[in-house]
Amino acid sequence: MPQEPTERRVVVTGPARRTRRASGYSRPRTEIDEQTTLGHTYVRSLMRTQLRAALTVFAVLVLLVGPLPLVFAATPDSRRLEWLVLGFCLYAPLVLLALWYVRRAERNERDFVRLVEDR
Repeated sequence: MPQEPTERRVVVTGPARRTRRASGYSRPRTEIDEQTTLGHTYVRSLMRTQLRAALTVFAVLVLLVGPLPLVFAATPDSRRLEWLVLGFCLYAPLVLLALWYVRRAERNERDFVRLVEDR
């Protein structure tokens, strides 16, 4: 009796269930805690984005408030204009600018935490 040919074995593979990082990889949080050069770079990156937001707010503030002495000097007899501009017209843009800065700073910090926690 001739033997029947056995079926050929097939190897079935799928995606790896656990992915391991390369042995030289360490989490950004570890890099920051150990104060390595890479950790210092991460922190500098956050500080740079926060500084950029602060300088943007400062530039807008200078453009908004800076010309006011010239406007007031050009119209010396209008005290009501000064009170109107300083008391009412300037308040709303300052509040909006402050709100923008707070949201921007919180978003920068949230992005940094997301980067550090490796999400």
